[in-house]
Amino acid sequence: MFNIAVIGLGLRARVVFENRYNCEKQVKLVAVCDPRDREELKTEIKNLGQDETKTAFYDDADKMLDEIKPDGVIVGTRCSLHTEMAIKVIKRKIPLFLEKPVAINREQVEKLWEEWNKVKSPVVVSFPLRLTRLAREVKKIIDSGDVGEIQHVAAFNYVTYGGDYYHSWYRDEAETGGLFLQKATHDFDYLNYLIGQKPISICATESKQIMKGDKPAGLRCEDCAERDTCPEGPTCTVRDTEDYIHGPFCCFAEDTGNQDSGTAIIRYENGMHAVYTQNFFVRNKKNARRGAILAGTKGVVEFDWNTEEIRYTNHYIPGWRTYHIKSTGNHSGGDLALATEFIKVLRGGESNVTMLEGINSCRMCLTAKEAAQEGRFIPIK
Repeated sequence: MFNIAVIGLGLRARVVFENRYNCEKQVKLVAVCDPRDREELKTEIKNLGQDETKTAFYDDADKMLDEIKPDGVIVGTRCSLHTEMAIKVIKRKIPLFLEKPVAINREQVEKLWEEWNKVKSPVVVSFPLRLTRLAREVKKIIDSGDVGEIQHVAAFNYVTYGGDYYHSWYRDEAETGGLFLQKATHDFDYLNYLIGQKPISICATESKQIMKGDKPAGLRCEDCAERDTCPEGPTCTVRDTEDYIHGPFCCFAEDTGNQDSGTAIIRYENGMHAVYTQNFFVRNKKNARRGAILAGTKGVVEFDWNTEEIRYTNHYIPGWRTYHIKSTGNHSGGDLALATEFIKVLRGGESNVTMLEGINSCRMCLTAKEAAQEGRFIPIK
């Protein structure tokens, strides 16, 4: 039996625990530290298949960790608290599952790195994409040598559910660190995994042309006279509402944060470069894209998590070889794979998604954010 404590029982923490429970029935949620209403938390715990009457509730994470002494901890707080809570767990040498991003600024990421290096306590970072079957199959193709050494990459992420980044608390960059840290942190991680080279510098740019306006700060959609005609409003009927996440606030207000789109160019140690671009104002599922085109010395391999398709070809032989990878579950099955990684750590093994990868990706995102502001290539520390 593994006794698990959660700091911040938000949506991601619930998904994380549910997947842990599905792959290891002996996992038990014994304590939760979360400032929300206790009855609300009890309902969520019950929905996870746990006995809410046997779960201890805390308002102080230190007190919970000292009294409960859990076998493992899941940190699923808002992003600005990830580092602070992670350090509390790391210092106690308790196996940790840490939601991304691992930090939202330079001070946090270096403090986290410093504290982890003192004890090197086991940490699994929430990077599900590299663990999906699709990514692992692409990695096999690259490692087989069929497309040669990768020398150029064009990666893309068209987010059709991006409304959440403008309507909800995610619009506050002081809480999230911005959309390079929210989204590109996943993509930089899988790119490093596939390419197998060390990134050394980044330049970037970002645009905010659409999700902005002169509506009053803090305006809620329910209080807006244009709520029934606004294309981003809660009652809009022209978009694919099944794939749209809507929060309470106006996305055309003067206090709406976050880029509409951003692009980074990454230089790697062997001289090659990769281009990554992300977009948050596209709508409807048919426009969703997430994947990459990797060009090697012998051929090209490309993939997309939305189509669940891999295609690759030789430069000098006509035709493509195509594979369809069927997946189930959140993040194309990556969340369930993360559950397996954390269970391995709880049993005393090692994970393939470590703190090191989380730190590297976070540093890349912070560098991209700085590069977008300064308009130049910046070395990745």
